[in-house]
Amino acid sequence: MSSPSRPRILLLGKLDHAPAQKDWESLSSLAELVTPCATHREAFIEECRSGALDGVVAVFRTFTSVGVTGRFDEELVRELPRGLKWVSHNGAGYDQIDIPACTSHGIHVSNVPDPVNDATADTTMFLILGALRNYNPGIQSLRQNAWRGSPPQPLGHDPQGKVLGILGMGGIGRNLKTKAEAFGMTVVYHNRNELSKERSGGARYVGLEPLLRESDVVSLNLPLNPQTHHIISHAQLALMKPGVVIVNTARGAVIDEAALVAALDSGKVFAAGLDVYEEEPKGHGLRR
Repeated sequence: MSSPSRPRILLLGKLDHAPAQKDWESLSSLAELVTPCATHREAFIEECRSGALDGVVAVFRTFTSVGVTGRFDEELVRELPRGLKWVSHNGAGYDQIDIPACTSHGIHVSNVPDPVNDATADTTMFLILGALRNYNPGIQSLRQNAWRGSPPQPLGHDPQGKVLGILGMGGIGRNLKTKAEAFGMTVVYHNRNELSKERSGGARYVGLEPLLRESDVVSLNLPLNPQTHHIISHAQLALMKPGVVIVNTARGAVIDEAALVAALDSGKVFAAGLDVYEEEPKGHGLRR
């Protein structure tokens, strides 16, 4: 199939918000806007092979579009239109995209790390408070008309004076630090690299093992990649204080969920606040 005269931009996924839809449509002055007919990975690959998407120079993909294309891995990337130069990923984490595969095919990848900083840090703080105060069992007891519960649930804990260990001091981690300190928490952090005092806001940098040993609450705010997959498992949980609280608003697979379930059952972990699961929406018995 011959290449169209105008460059083409491919939309993968659905735009749920009117402003985003308007911005997308505004690109029509620069290029032809196209969407795939395919509804699953095999069909999408075949659509690429057929030449139907020839002329596409840029892709805008949403997080949920993985349900159609699957992960952007080498198998998929090598079938994309040959003129493709840029993939714009509408999300902070880009674990759905094999960056080396894209690079080897001359495709640039961008993400949007900052827009969700406040929202994710707010959610993390909400989960920290809920897990410390043991809110969820109380809510469940009320819904079961059991008032205090049967047997009564253990008392919760105040955030004041607790040590919060932030694992991953990017934009979300730094935002969380500010919010946690407003609740009287002391913050330590571990990161790939130590930040300047100005950038870290004065938080104390520690190694991974000291962070796990010192923290009353451990918050995971780091990307998912081969190095961070199951960064918290049996050995790391064993280092933590008895009754520690764990919160994860990053990606489910940064925690070994089977190990977390065992630690919750044994009482080693007092409570966990989870915004993500390793195999969504299964939750490995953690939705309780």
